[in-house]
Amino acid sequence: MLLATGGLWGFIELADEVAEGQTHDIDTAILLALRNPADPTDPLGPRWVEELFRDFTALGGVGVIVFITLASAGYLALQRKYRALLLLTIAVSGSLLINTALKLGFDRPRPDLVPHGAYVYTASFPSGHAMLATATYLTLGALLARVLPDRRTKLFVLTMAVVLCLLVGFSRVYLGVHWPSDVAAGWMVGTAWALLWWLVARWLQRERIVEETET
Repeated sequence: MLLATGGLWGFIELADEVAEGQTHDIDTAILLALRNPADPTDPLGPRWVEELFRDFTALGGVGVIVFITLASAGYLALQRKYRALLLLTIAVSGSLLINTALKLGFDRPRPDLVPHGAYVYTASFPSGHAMLATATYLTLGALLARVLPDRRTKLFVLTMAVVLCLLVGFSRVYLGVHWPSDVAAGWMVGTAWALLWWLVARWLQRERIVEETET
């Protein structure tokens, strides 16, 4: 609960700074640091690196997230773990709705310092890719870790989930479609949301509404 509260508090503080323009300088510095100094339209690294980060960024897209969620839900249904299925569905769909509402509320413009390396059609704050990836992959990682046999395997799964979230978020800045503060905000809200549903799952298990084998 403390971590979830901390993530929410961090988002509120960051949103306040963004609204007052206090993050503009550091956002700009980080965004330009990932560009060729002689040509800001060119991201650092060879062309294959840019293509690699386009692949990473797709892992946070709505289409991929929906597919992974449906595939996971199908597996949970086959295993008759209906409550875990419901928890996953609410966690992912809820994060999508919350992100949409936040984007509409803040209506922050996308970065215009560099060309966008990916197609965008919504407001900038908070990053939908970072938030959806964090909420989805952390929730899936937590559900999977709870049924794995040993601590090292649990840690590996959760670490891979975190790495995936970080790669998706970084790719958004590298491709010039988000300010760094957008991504940080997405990570914060996504983490808080995933932790909230992890706590709900634990509470349901303690109350024997969800059995140990179901989570």
